[in-house]
This record gives sequence, C-alpha cells and structure tokens, in this order.
Amino acid sequence: NALATRINDSTCKLLITADGGYRGSKTIDLKRIVDEALHKSPTVEKVLVVKRTHQEIEMREGRDLWLQPLLDEAPPTSRAEMMDAEDPLFILYTSGSTGKPKGMVHTTAGYMVYTAYTFKNIFQYNEGDVYWCTADIGWVTGHSYIIYGPLLNGATTVIYEGTPSYPTHSRFWEVVQKHRVNQFYTAPTAIRSLAREKIEYIQEFRLDSLKVIGSVGEPINEEAWHWYNDHVGNKRCPLVDTWWQTETGGILISPIPFVTPTKPTYASLPFPGIQPVLMDELRNEIERNQQIGHLCIRYPWPGMARTIWGDHQRFIDTYFTAFPGKYFSGDGALRDEVGYYRITGRVDDVIIVSGHNLGTAPIEDAINEHQTVAESAIVGFPHEIKGNALYGFVVLKETGLWRDRQNLMKEINQLISDQIGPIAKLDKIQFVSGLPKTRSGKIMRRILRKIAVDESDFGDITTLINPEIVEEIKKGRT
Repeated sequence: NALATRINDSTCKLLITADGGYRGSKTIDLKRIVDEALHKSPTVEKVLVVKRTHQEIEMREGRDLWLQPLLDEAPPTSRAEMMDAEDPLFILYTSGSTGKPKGMVHTTAGYMVYTAYTFKNIFQYNEGDVYWCTADIGWVTGHSYIIYGPLLNGATTVIYEGTPSYPTHSRFWEVVQKHRVNQFYTAPTAIRSLAREKIEYIQEFRLDSLKVIGSVGEPINEEAWHWYNDHVGNKRCPLVDTWWQTETGGILISPIPFVTPTKPTYASLPFPGIQPVLMDELRNEIERNQQIGHLCIRYPWPGMARTIWGDHQRFIDTYFTAFPGKYFSGDGALRDEVGYYRITGRVDDVIIVSGHNLGTAPIEDAINEHQTVAESAIVGFPHEIKGNALYGFVVLKETGLWRDRQNLMKEINQLISDQIGPIAKLDKIQFVSGLPKTRSGKIMRRILRKIAVDESDFGDITTLINPEIVEEIKKGRT
C-alpha cells in the first residue's frame, strides 16, 4: 500500500504513529494500517505509538513502544545537533504521473529561511497574532505553514484535527471566534463545500479578529473567491491566493497584503526574488502579456527541493529537461495585461482533487490489479466542491462481463482506497469495450477528457486504431 511504498523507498528505521485518529465522526485505525504496511517493510526496527483514541490495538513485542513513557523518562534538556545548511531536513512524497511517488528532499537552511520569510510577509504576522492554517499536517502546506514558517517566527499556530463540517458546518468559524484567529489559510475545496451550506452557519460567529485570509492547494474559482472574500473576510481582509508546490517548499506567487491589489482567481505577482516565465511549446520564452504558456521559474530560490530521494536523475528529468535551464512546474498559466498570473491547471496527467495532486498512473495500476479488469484510463472533470473529480473508463476481461456493475464499482474503489487512499476514489466509472488508442498503443486521453465533460469536438480521430470506439464511449457516458 501507499505507506509501505514510502517506508521502503526511504528505508526508514523508526516509525511514529498513534493508536487511532479522528476524522469527523470516523475513527481511523492508524496502528492497523501501520501493521499491514510493515508486513512489506523490513527496514523498520521500532514503532512509537501515541495514545490518542484509546482503542484496542496490537503491540508487537520488541518493536512497538508507547511514546508517553519514553517522554516521561527522557532528560528535560537535549543539546541541539549542529547541521550543515544542505543536510536533508525531511522527505515528503508527492504523486507522480508515471507511477512511483516522488520523495522530495528539502534541506535544512534554505527551506527554513524561505518558509520563515514568506510566512512573515505574505500573512503579515505580528507578535501576539494567532494564525491558523487548516491543512493536513502531512501535506507540504502543513509542514511549511503550520509548523516551520510560523514557529520560526515565534508565532502562535493553531493545529486542528477534523473536517470543516463536523460536528456542524460552523466548526471553522467557531474556532476562529474562540481563539480570535488573525490569519486564516485554507483550501478552495473547503470554501466550496461550506459555501453550499446555509449562510447562518457563518453569520452567528464573530470573525472581526481576522486580518488576512488565504487560499492554497489549487486555483480558486471566482464564485468561491467572492464568497470567501465577502462572508469570511467581510470585504476588508486581503485575500492572498497563493501558488506553490511540494517541490518549491514555499509560496512563489501571491499578493502581499495591503500592498498588492487583489484580483479574483489570480495569484497575482511573484514573491520578491522569484522570476516566473512563460514558455511556449517550442521552448521559447513568451515575453508579452495577455498570453498563456507553461509556467517555469528562471532562477533558483532558497526553499526549492534539492533532489528526489534515491533518484536524482528522475529529479533532473522531471523538472529541468522540458525547458533547459529553468524549473518547469508542470502547470500552465495566464499572464494578464498588467503581469498578474492566473494558474490554469496541470499540463500533464496529474489531477488536483481537493488540493491533492493525484497521478493517474498509480490509480490505473490499482484498478488494473482487479481480477476482472483488463485496462483502464483516468481523467479529471470539474467538480463544484473538489475542484476536480476522477472519471474512470474501465475495460473488463471476459470473466468480468457477467459481474454486477455496482459491485464491481465498489470493489474497484476499495482497491484504490487500500493502495492509494480514499482521496483517489473515482466519482464516476464507465465500463467500456475498449479505449481510443493510436497505432502505437497510446491512449488518447484528450478524447476521454472531452467525453467526461460532454464535449463532442474530438478533432482528428483518423489516426486512431479504433475510431469507432469514440462514439460507443460517448453514448455510454455516465
């Protein structure tokens, strides 16, 4: 599963977990997930377990230890270890478009300097302020802007375990009021989900402590931007629509509050010292404004990842070969008439779902492991809450043709959940007799993307080995 893959790639020896965790009304059996992963991970020597949910778990003698007794016995002080500026700080895995997750390596000095500096300036943090980023702690946003950036500035940072909708859809606003939060940073998918609910959920709470509000994880649509600005920021708080990636370590493009005029759906201008460029398909730099291109960064910055753990060649090939001499983000962008940048989305086969980068290849690999599946293809389609959702086209083996389709859908999504995580489950599954392919065997995903959004202009399909399949798939669209 996903955890075992990461343990084995990093060859880690120590794992820290909890007996369980809370996700809304659900209890997640974290220790059971760890135990299953460790059947496939021989490098782990010790497991430290935090007592959180107090549920019954299996503790393996000689390997598993409760954390609290060890902390109680530890000396009250510990000498800080001197580190080199370029020593690895952490490895954080992000989805790849070619299957194996990428272990991005961030280093000690550059990453911490950059997260500290961007946090201080983009959120305009002042001593005594209370800052809250609602991200998952294991996501790069949690690393950079819940832990490192705030704490390096001596900030008070709120850490939240839960969802925006539990026990009610007013949970975020209750926390803001209770702790008098001054800076609030969340994802468009959370904003969209809360905007669907009754406005009373937000109106009954005082949000006048807020000074800056922010968006992270994916481009924010205009409707969500205005709802956030109007009802959370009350049209008085600057809304910083930030663009960055796991690989960049920190924010690269964002308004500076009270300095940069904001524009709905635009990340606006680069952070000081960052030089973005747009490139065309011929690898030429696009110098004029009001143009769309591939978003690259011209020069290095302190917070950038240094390598992919154990595979530096993949690091070079992924980020520095498409446009030699520049970092290629994998995103497309529009630059408007005054130089503001608007992120248009991924240009490869990575789909952003609720702010999470999901590679299509590992999801397809998981589906194809089902005993009745011959092959599959995944594309994204717009979703009003998640930003994008996943649409799966699945070709069955002969042995699967008689199976109940609803049961198959459940089994496929369970496979995906077990191997990658619930976030990668498919919203739509269409069983088809074949996939549109070129004569070289390449699946024509652009056609599937158009079918998923009910478009009919497929362009030239004469190069397909099976052009008749396009109409068949279109007629069966879910």
